[in-house]
Amino acid sequence: MCQHQPPCPTATARDREAARTVTCHPEQGWSLLCNGIVLFEDTGELLPDGGIIAPHRPTDLPAPSAA
Repeated sequence: MCQHQPPCPTATARDREAARTVTCHPEQGWSLLCNGIVLFEDTGELLPDGGIIAPHRPTDLPAPSAA
């Protein structure tokens, strides 16, 4: 699907979110990447095969323990 040179990462690549944006709808909270992924503003993803990636914000990490 990607026509860029060099090609953008595929939907199955670890760096899939680095693909270029084809369509952006910030008022609705989502963008379509050229690899077919729908990326939501909460960092969740809808994959081209219908799979999902749950939101994964950095704030979801546990707080460091005080030493």
